[in-house]
Amino acid sequence: MIEHDVIKRTLQAALRTGGDFAEVFAEDRRGSSARLDDGRLQSFNSGRDKGAGIRVVSGETTGYAHTADLSEEGLRAAAEAAAGAARGGGGGTRTVDLNRVQGPDVNHVGVLPETVEKDKKAELLLRADVAARSEGDAIKQVIAVYADNRRRILVANSDGVLAEDDQVRTRFMVQAVAGADTGMQTGYESTGFTMGFELFDQLDVEEFARTAARRALTKLRARPAPSGALPVVINRGGGGVMFHEACGHGLEADAIMKEASVYAGRVGELVASPLVTLVDDGTMGPEWGSFSVDDEGKPAGRNVLIQDGVLTDYMWDNLRARKADRPSSGNGRRESYRHTPMVRMTNTFLVNGTEDPDEIVRQTPYGVYVASLGGGQVDTATGDFVFGMTEAYLIEDGQITDPLRDANLIGNGPESLRNIDAVGNDFAFGPPGMCGKDGQSVPVGDGNPTLRVASLTVGGTAA
Repeated sequence: MIEHDVIKRTLQAALRTGGDFAEVFAEDRRGSSARLDDGRLQSFNSGRDKGAGIRVVSGETTGYAHTADLSEEGLRAAAEAAAGAARGGGGGTRTVDLNRVQGPDVNHVGVLPETVEKDKKAELLLRADVAARSEGDAIKQVIAVYADNRRRILVANSDGVLAEDDQVRTRFMVQAVAGADTGMQTGYESTGFTMGFELFDQLDVEEFARTAARRALTKLRARPAPSGALPVVINRGGGGVMFHEACGHGLEADAIMKEASVYAGRVGELVASPLVTLVDDGTMGPEWGSFSVDDEGKPAGRNVLIQDGVLTDYMWDNLRARKADRPSSGNGRRESYRHTPMVRMTNTFLVNGTEDPDEIVRQTPYGVYVASLGGGQVDTATGDFVFGMTEAYLIEDGQITDPLRDANLIGNGPESLRNIDAVGNDFAFGPPGMCGKDGQSVPVGDGNPTLRVASLTVGGTAA
């Protein structure tokens, strides 16, 4: 992408005014997407974007500049701008010796999506539309979306790191809307992996679309959700977002160092039920949040955050790790070369327990079974959260019965972790997600086995 001698000279220019640390991040991104609505292809977009960002750290000040000009002159100008923003002093020349860093091999691509014709991608959408509508006349609308992305990055810094990665992701989504006298209901199905177009050798597109349609049809007979504190059983793969939001963000080192997290200063303490072991792992190809090296050139890693209920560590990027005099955990990520890196999750999940998932339901006389959680909000300082239930059912006499209308789950992260009283042995990852933080969005994965929280507040409307 950029010659190594040019990178060295760029780093030297960035350090010329006395900065403590300098970094070059170069990116070449291309992708395509297509959307079908009501049987018609609404859009087909493709594009390419490349450029570089230069970061210079001097004391407590960070300077950052980015450019789409990858010539040596363009990079030098960005380096000088970043160094000026860092307001370093001292002058002199610093020589940088680059040593290649190799991360785990997680992105095995069979067919690069960029080599596949548009018509073949559009055909997937049309097949999904026909299949979803075949579930009945009550299906009033079908939306199908295809997207792929290839992101090649190069990272080099004044510590001598030189690392490259080639990340390919492919995603597919179907949303079906069903209508009846009871109103309109939506069913949703989404999948995505760090792999190429071979995803569709594994995916039954028709069954995938029918699943979304059946979900919408089932919700037509949904009853109002109960309200109040109830036992809540969360389906395998359906509740990982709760761990991502309710405690994952609070375990990111930037929140910890600002003391803006309820978990600050609690390493070694029991913060969850002994049934809970929480892991963030960027090496789990082909899961959605996997990569070989992070956006600071650090190899992806497996980081145990909570072990048997005890808080063991936080997630770290390079900048915060340097301040704490410890290694990065490989969690430095950024949306693009236009953005500075920050601490971000990768694939965050609750590991398997030992209980039979059906038995967990049978041992719940009355409660709510959550098949899928939607978006949510969390206050990292207190741990308080709200999540939407996009597919849920009533549990009566240890049996899953009627579907419930969309409602919220309300609780507190640490309290909910302590209230987990059953964890199944059926772990699964959930659908792919994009995590937003401080204006940046990055791909993340999450997952969980079937589990039960002894008490969560359900914000339903039933009397």
